[in-house]
Amino acid sequence: MKALKGFSSFHQGTNFRAWIYRILRNTFLTSRMGLAASVSLDVDDAPAEPATYDTPESVLLARVEQKAIQNALAELPVNFREIILLCDLEEMSYQEISQTLSIPIGTVMSRLSRARKSMRTLLAAGREGGSL
Repeated sequence: MKALKGFSSFHQGTNFRAWIYRILRNTFLTSRMGLAASVSLDVDDAPAEPATYDTPESVLLARVEQKAIQNALAELPVNFREIILLCDLEEMSYQEISQTLSIPIGTVMSRLSRARKSMRTLLAAGREGGSL
């Protein structure tokens, strides 16, 4: 809202990103100072937040799982890999994937189903083989 109200102060040909960033930064700083002045938090009244520390074991297990997923993805055929990456990593809708790959939406759904089944099989085989 502040940018819209102050748009008359923007000069054509200047850096728009810098102008809008300055407005955002100033708004943030103003709101932070306003919060600090109007809200006092007593440390004793604040609810204790649970500490979440990663242990070396949990870090290692996460890395092993990530490596297993990457290996399983690498073993998939390209058409399965791209469907999984577009849907699960890029979070595209079936319609967007259909348009991107120029395939019918039914094909997107069936490939995704088969790709996920293949991933489950590959990951299960990896666990049985001792890589997880």
